[in-house]
Amino acid sequence: MWTIDLVPFDDEDAAALRAAQRVELDSRYGSDDHEPGSVPSAVDVPVFLVARTTDTPTTGTPIACGGLRPLGPALFDGTAVEVKRMYVAPAARGSGVAAAVLRELERHAARLGAERVVLETGTMQPDAMRFYEREGYTAIPRYGHYADSELSVCYERVLEP
Repeated sequence: MWTIDLVPFDDEDAAALRAAQRVELDSRYGSDDHEPGSVPSAVDVPVFLVARTTDTPTTGTPIACGGLRPLGPALFDGTAVEVKRMYVAPAARGSGVAAAVLRELERHAARLGAERVVLETGTMQPDAMRFYEREGYTAIPRYGHYADSELSVCYERVLEP
């Protein structure tokens, strides 16, 4: 099993998971210029989660992460937050941890007052697209910095009040 903890964006395990994600995405896209817009940071990502295995008595092994970045009202009717840096280490894929992190992100989004959760993934990530669709996310038009990106695919889930 695993635990899911709220951590600072610059937490050591969070940074290591994001670095692993970056390596994987750079490999899939063949370059490091596949993300339009501003890079997420501790300044604009107030919620960041890290899932760790419970295989060691102290901290466990970090296996998954994800964060939330609030979006301004100019992009959507109502309040929206964007999922950022959702990642699961290859050895943990298929375990259910991704869905657990996503549900926890949605709970935090509701606590922040968000009416919807949106996200961007890429055309070279069919596994991510299948995951989000299976988890109840609906494809939407590309928004914000992704509007003109042919590599981007965007999704949303309207939260229950």
